[in-house]
Amino acid sequence: MLASPPLFLEYEDVLMRPDQRLVHGLSEAQVARSLAAMAALIEPVEIHFRWRPQTADPGDEMVLEAALNGRADALVTFNVRDFSSAAPRFGLVIATPREILERMEA
Repeated sequence: MLASPPLFLEYEDVLMRPDQRLVHGLSEAQVARSLAAMAALIEPVEIHFRWRPQTADPGDEMVLEAALNGRADALVTFNVRDFSSAAPRFGLVIATPREILERMEA
């Protein structure tokens, strides 16, 4: 897993929102522990190059930049549609979590 510092802070912001906490059902302390565990696994990415705008949603730009700057093998997302036009320009594979897990099992 790759993430730039701004992208990781965005993960934290989203996961701590009250409406999102209702969906995932975790307390703030549980989210904090999960984020700490995730931070230990993530390879930090320093953003050297920006290619904005590439996606229809400006909020997706930092995800694409982390993947490109980190030389990711794939960008794994449920939001395939928003990245499908930009990814081919950079030779980046876009896949859902299910697709990645299926590839890992094969």
